[in-house]
Amino acid sequence: MTLFGAHEPEREPTPGVFGVDDQARPGWLSQEGLAETRGRVPILYVEAVPVRVDHLGQVEQVGVLLRASSDGRLTRSLVSGRVLLGETVRRALLRNLEKDLGPAALPQLPVSPTPFTVAEYLPLPGVSALHDPRQHAVALVFVVPVTGECQPRQDALELTWLTPEEALAPEVLGDMEGGRGLLVQQALAHLGTLR
Repeated sequence: MTLFGAHEPEREPTPGVFGVDDQARPGWLSQEGLAETRGRVPILYVEAVPVRVDHLGQVEQVGVLLRASSDGRLTRSLVSGRVLLGETVRRALLRNLEKDLGPAALPQLPVSPTPFTVAEYLPLPGVSALHDPRQHAVALVFVVPVTGECQPRQDALELTWLTPEEALAPEVLGDMEGGRGLLVQQALAHLGTLR
């Protein structure tokens, strides 16, 4: 199962350092270069829990993506993607929100790009609640209000809006890939939505 970067399109390898053609695609690695790097160092990601809020800023709905895993199972996930070389965290967050939710999602990025938590995914199962079999990954996790029309793209099959209570249902949390149900719980606790 591919957890992070599953929705990143395939790219033609180009010459350069670690397979990167710095002039043509700054910040991108070839598939071989990415595999090599993943085997040697943790990779930095951003993740977002999309929410819809009322006029007082209270969370009314939580957005959860539905994806097909590499083994054919349907799993739930959050917006996620790598931070590219030379890219700010704010820009990476916006790029990945637009990539997963579509350009008309109208995310309300935080004034200060400070995550509500830092998630660490380890390649060995059982070591941590969060798991990615391909790599050691560190993700800065944000709650991002979304006001526009969402049209999931890339490998996301659909976006489901759930009430906080529905999002916390054991069957929903259990369907979240890589242990991301924990991040949904932490996000709602951080916002004071848990009762």
